[in-house]
Amino acid sequence: MNPGAAAVNQPPAPRPSPPSAAPPVAAVALGVLAVALFGLTLPVTRLALGATTGSGNAAMSPWFLTFGRVVLAAALSAVFLLLTRSSWPRRGQWGPLAVAALGNAVLYPLSLALALQHVDAAHVAVVTALLPLATAAAAALLAGAPGSRGGPRFWACAALSCALVLAFSLWRARAAGGVFAVAAVDLIVAAGVAAASVGYVYGARVTRTMGAERVICWITLLTLPVSLPVALWTWPEQPLPATAWGAFAYVGAVSMWAAFFAWYRALDWGGPLRVSQLQALQPFFSIAFALPLLGEALEAATLAFAAAVVVTVVVGTRR
Repeated sequence: MNPGAAAVNQPPAPRPSPPSAAPPVAAVALGVLAVALFGLTLPVTRLALGATTGSGNAAMSPWFLTFGRVVLAAALSAVFLLLTRSSWPRRGQWGPLAVAALGNAVLYPLSLALALQHVDAAHVAVVTALLPLATAAAAALLAGAPGSRGGPRFWACAALSCALVLAFSLWRARAAGGVFAVAAVDLIVAAGVAAASVGYVYGARVTRTMGAERVICWITLLTLPVSLPVALWTWPEQPLPATAWGAFAYVGAVSMWAAFFAWYRALDWGGPLRVSQLQALQPFFSIAFALPLLGEALEAATLAFAAAVVVTVVVGTRR
């Protein structure tokens, strides 16, 4: 992608300025758009895994879905970078890109795919409701992250949110006839949420100098030494329904690529500590999309837990 051309005679990158007291309207609009696109990811992922086939067998393995989708996004990224004659990242940008690639392109999507084999999209949506608070916490704790460190109210709400998700996991396990213990799928998703939050913060660090579009493009391309072999190794052996391939195309072209164009730009303009609270809308988008796509029943308790977690997120991350 024309390594040396763009780095010559360029003016120095502007110094990142602290986010304004309230996120700009454009940042909020882009953030809500991205969150809506991300919200569709859970039901579409479950659709790709064969949730509606009735056979009990996954139409697509979670490993192929995770690594295949990032290969698709990487192909789109290569075309974009070539058409825009983009330069290679600078030396100091490779590290943040690698962290973002691991968290946002591999660990988080894999955790969702593994969990959605066993539980419905509404269940996973409650656990992912922790993502905005986790992102804000990562922005507050990591050195050099934009925004201020969280105060006592922020950390009190963080603890309460975690307690609510823990209570939801225990309640679901008990309601399913199991022991009163944390479900393994919830721990998997929680670990993915932690990885994604760190990835968002590191991706936002280099967005100011690289541009949101190039950040996600290089993130996907960085995974290719691992994602391409795994995708080829786990390629489906049996013919898959068109719905599975359609869902795969969405999570590859939109969830893993186009939605990040808007999301990283929103994080850059508004700051991760505050713009991340827009993700509080994501579980409601996921639950709403799951109703027509998967025919999942909406349980009042699930919606109540999701709403309670969202309230704590909004209160905790408000300035």
